[in-house]
Amino acid sequence: MQEQTPPQEALLPENDTPEIAAQAETTIAEAETTPSLEELLRQAELRAEEHHDAWLRAKAETENMRRRAQEDISKAHKFGVEKFAGDLLAVKDTLEMALADQNPDSLRSGVELTLKNLVAAFDKAAVIEVNPVGEKFDPHRHQAMAMIDADQPANTVVQVFQKGYLIADRTLRPAMVAVAKAKDA
Repeated sequence: MQEQTPPQEALLPENDTPEIAAQAETTIAEAETTPSLEELLRQAELRAEEHHDAWLRAKAETENMRRRAQEDISKAHKFGVEKFAGDLLAVKDTLEMALADQNPDSLRSGVELTLKNLVAAFDKAAVIEVNPVGEKFDPHRHQAMAMIDADQPANTVVQVFQKGYLIADRTLRPAMVAVAKAKDA
C-alpha cells in the first residue's frame, strides 16, 4: 500500500499556525535580501567619503570668503579717503589760483572761494563743525583750556579757542574751550 502524504497543514507542528509559517518565510526572504556586512561597510565608507569631500569644499569656500573679506577691508582702509581727497583737490586748486594772482582783492576772494570749497567737501564727507558757545561742557566733545568768571551757569562753554569737528557722531577733534567757573557763595 502506498503511503499518502499528509496535507500541508498536517506537516506543521501542533502549535504552529499558518500565520507563523508565513512570518518565518518572510524572515527567510528578508535574510536573503539583507546586504552582507561587507556591503554595509562599503556603503558607509562611500557616504563618509562624500561627507569628507563636502566638508573640504565648505572649508575651502569659508577660507576664500575670509580672504576676500580681508582684501575688501584692506582696500577700504587704503582707498577710504579717495572720495574726500578728490573733493579736497578743488580746495587746493583754488588756493593755488589765489596765490598765483598778486592782486590783494583777488587774494581775499580766492581765500573765500577756497573756504567755500572746503566747507562743501566737509559737508559731502559729513564732517560737522562744533562751535559750542553757550552749551554745557561735554568732555567727549570739548577740551577745557581755561575756567573764567562769567555770568553763565557753571560748566557752560563761554569762549571757543578752536572749533571742534565730528564725523559720523564721533569726535574728530574736540573743541578747545573756556568754561564758566562756579560762583562762590
